[in-house]
Amino acid sequence: MGKRRAGRQLLRSLSKKQKKHLREFGEEHPFYDNRGKIKACYFIGCYCCFCLHFCFPFQSDDSDKSSAESDSETEVERVSGYHKLLATLKTSPESESEEDESESEEAEESEAEMASEGSQESGEAERGEEDKNDVPEEEEATAEQMLSQEQADGMDTSCDPRHGVIEEFTDVKHESEFSLETNFMEEESGDGNADRTGSNPFKLHMDKELEEKEIEKMSTLPKTSSQSQWPRLGQVIFSSTLEKHKALKADKEVDVKQLHLHKPLESTWPKVNKQFLSAVDKPTDSSFTPLQRELFCIMNSYRDLFYPERNALTNGEEIRHAYCLHALNHVLKANAQVLSNNTKRRDRKPGTDPDDHRDQGLTRPKVLVIVPFRECALRIVHTFISLLELNDNKKIDVSNKKRFKGEFGSDPEEKPPNLKRPEDYEAVFVGNIDDHFRIGVAILQKSMRLYAPFYSSDIIIASPLGIRTVIGAEGEKNRDFDFLSSIEILIIDQADIYLMQNWEHILHLMKHINLLPLDSHGVDFSRVRMLNLNNWSKFYRQTLLFSALQEPQINSVFNKHCFNYTGQVAVRNVPRTGSISHIVVQLPHVFRRLEADSATSVMDTRFQFFIDKVLPEYRDAIMSHTLIYIPSYFDYVRLRNYFKKEDLNFTHICEYSKRAAVCRARRFFLEGEKQFLLFTERFHFYKRYTIKGIRNLIFYELPTYSHFYSEICNMLKATDNGVDATWTCTVLYSKYDAQKLAAVVGIDRTAQMLQSKKNVHLFVTGEN
Repeated sequence: MGKRRAGRQLLRSLSKKQKKHLREFGEEHPFYDNRGKIKACYFIGCYCCFCLHFCFPFQSDDSDKSSAESDSETEVERVSGYHKLLATLKTSPESESEEDESESEEAEESEAEMASEGSQESGEAERGEEDKNDVPEEEEATAEQMLSQEQADGMDTSCDPRHGVIEEFTDVKHESEFSLETNFMEEESGDGNADRTGSNPFKLHMDKELEEKEIEKMSTLPKTSSQSQWPRLGQVIFSSTLEKHKALKADKEVDVKQLHLHKPLESTWPKVNKQFLSAVDKPTDSSFTPLQRELFCIMNSYRDLFYPERNALTNGEEIRHAYCLHALNHVLKANAQVLSNNTKRRDRKPGTDPDDHRDQGLTRPKVLVIVPFRECALRIVHTFISLLELNDNKKIDVSNKKRFKGEFGSDPEEKPPNLKRPEDYEAVFVGNIDDHFRIGVAILQKSMRLYAPFYSSDIIIASPLGIRTVIGAEGEKNRDFDFLSSIEILIIDQADIYLMQNWEHILHLMKHINLLPLDSHGVDFSRVRMLNLNNWSKFYRQTLLFSALQEPQINSVFNKHCFNYTGQVAVRNVPRTGSISHIVVQLPHVFRRLEADSATSVMDTRFQFFIDKVLPEYRDAIMSHTLIYIPSYFDYVRLRNYFKKEDLNFTHICEYSKRAAVCRARRFFLEGEKQFLLFTERFHFYKRYTIKGIRNLIFYELPTYSHFYSEICNMLKATDNGVDATWTCTVLYSKYDAQKLAAVVGIDRTAQMLQSKKNVHLFVTGEN
């Protein structure tokens, strides 16, 4: 009875979204503070964002048994707990009223826990004991009873993981209404005539016929590049393999009528974008901000774009509106062309060559938008709707809108309490932060269809995890990626966040996009463009990549997976000051350079350098309260195992740590019971806890986000009164960390540090 009671109590502590994530991936999302988290890494084949590799050895070695911080016992409990949860989800009976009571208890417990966390943040010592809830033993409702009750209440349960196999909801009811093959252009709209002008960027890009010599040249020869200085974007690098195209210059002023926007967008865009315009904008340029004007100038030329200065606090929504305008403009033009040609084919005389109307790809989806959270997808769809509605009296028909708001909107009851967090954290983790979703959107003239089947969609909005679970892996039966065969615009927004989730999902997507489909899917080959039949789609695909930072993995995707024949445009501005200027405590910084033979060997070189040169200096008891900041989870596991093997006095916190373990580790470190604290970057990204008691800092590697450097350093002010002569900060870096180093210390210091092979000592006074 005790085990069954523990399983039920663990189940009650989870919300509906947490139960869904737990059932699908075997673990909860690390954003939420939870007590029953299961490591998905023990289940081979899991695609969760927080499993870097399917078979990575998360279990500790035999030496773990002798450590006070050993994970061996908790690992067994987690596996058994997972099975207990599955059993209670399927078989436990309970009355509906009792379930409501448990949900109210869950809310009270959550508030109490987070309130205690807030008091810990304000100065009280943390306590690491597990919560013990004296809840009377209750019976839970069976899955069948819960299903019948929800159906009686009018709820759609097709996507609820509590009801057995999850069936993905797709709208089949409106299939004929949104079919491109059976609909025709409305004569009153006149939209088909908008694309006949010779300077229309859409027509110029899609109608160009490449030769085999040009394709071979793009596949073999390196790219040539040139650069220019733009007023708002700064240093812009243009690169292309083919002959140099006409130089692209930033337009000082933009007339909406000269952008060749589709008919409704010319009137709706100024209204939708009005919120971002300031009084300083010129009256003649009242529809774009300076940033949007230059970005859209590049987008509208159908070149690939990499913009690494996206900021959720400042320009994130500006950029989202700009690429939504471009994507919607592309879809409306493409569909208008198909509908117009449908009318021509219907009215054509016998004997007319049907090849004059090649206007489609092998599959219908044209635009793929990758975003990290459901809230982002919600805002994109709302922007699409606003751009299609001419005024309040002419609203477009949006099917399944209520369901969409329910699944992608945020639930006020599940919103974490208002703890003190940085502004950038609040801007990123706003609304519904579920990271497993995908939705098809079909647009036809004056109507929009949400939850359209992928092969009937014009736009697909998905998270990396959501698209990965559809693509699947080699050998899986139900995998599908044919719908990616004719993607013409790929938008990857907030790419830096995927480094904190699972970058492998992005690489997996890039390997499966624009491949020849395995099935025809009912396509009319007489309407398919020759570029698609020749398997040249990737040379016409435009990729728009937005990130908050320049990072080698993101650069690699842009350089190695973008083949647009019109070329690539990348913004390459270098920071002049760096985040070190935001440190407010007096702290000496020692940057220790390590020499690595290659980028592939730098991880091993860093580890050996650390245990041979750095760690011996901190073994002395005098160097207590040492926090080691580790960006890579692989490095964290390696160091953790080494510390256990050497029987060092340490504790550790990572993104997989249970709440009780985190509280216990923070208390041990604050009170000096543990000399070292291993601290991962992804835990800091998702939690932003203030770690108290730090006297010595070691950055095992420079942070991915430059502002994390100043945030961690400023945690020292939470100790004592802000002045301590014994504070130290040591940073390990190599020549392959040039971009990260420049973001921390500035470009001028970086050049000097890379030229010199000596250690660099900097002292920050708090006035920099």
